[in-house]
Amino acid sequence: MNVPSAATSDDIPRTVVSGPFAPGERVLLIDRKGRRYLVTLATGAEFHTHNGRLAHDDLIGQEEGASVRSTSGSRFSAVRPTLADFVLSMPRGAQVIYPKDLGPILVLADVFAGARVLEAGVGSGALSMALLRAGADVVGYELRPDFADRARRNVSAFLGNDCMCRYRVEHRDVYEGIEETGFDRVVLDLPEPWRVVDHAAAALRPGGIFVAYVPSIMQVAQLREALAASSFGMAETMEVLVRTWHVDGHAVRPDHRMVAHTGFLTSARLMADVEPAVAEPHAAPDSSS
Repeated sequence: MNVPSAATSDDIPRTVVSGPFAPGERVLLIDRKGRRYLVTLATGAEFHTHNGRLAHDDLIGQEEGASVRSTSGSRFSAVRPTLADFVLSMPRGAQVIYPKDLGPILVLADVFAGARVLEAGVGSGALSMALLRAGADVVGYELRPDFADRARRNVSAFLGNDCMCRYRVEHRDVYEGIEETGFDRVVLDLPEPWRVVDHAAAALRPGGIFVAYVPSIMQVAQLREALAASSFGMAETMEVLVRTWHVDGHAVRPDHRMVAHTGFLTSARLMADVEPAVAEPHAAPDSSS
């Protein structure tokens, strides 16, 4: 079944919220040590911490970036959470794709407003939120109904109900096939993505992009073998390492801890005519030396 995209950039709801904090909003509180707390505001409620109690009413009506004090005098800064903030603190059953990988996935897959994306292995919905925020129409395949339900709840909680018209999650095993065709992108977070290569080739439009996220290099090797034997070309594999820096006056150095390996990202494009990969012959050793 080939279902054309119905969304245009004008149809995509804007989810950016501005103005004073209101009841029902999520607010990120940051204390003087940089610790972060995600709070849903409610009239008359209080946020309890070892640094005292903070009345929600002291935040409601304040502008973003406001500074408030708890009953013990501890200061908290209040801002609206970013997608990265929400992903790292939202309810989840499956391990989420970390924010450092979400951005590169969007670029590797070249996600655009109105793109039709098949996402398999939706987990807790972190990647779904990134795709939807970029303007895509997302069809998710998830084998576990509890994960599918959690993903829907997390997406609705952060992006609102307006985006749900562009988000459909089905209880389905992508290893058994992809029912629809004409997708612009296929994005996978699965342990055996090589089993989806042929299904993805049939479901994507010509020139469509395939992206898979896996934690092990052995998984990458098996996936790249499957891609090399398929109608996909331009295959690439990368990983993203993030190192922050300590900057305090003249004391400037890399932080002792960094977010190193989380997973490998492999991308490829569906081509009209791809010659099978041929191993390069090994050069004969130079006997002149």
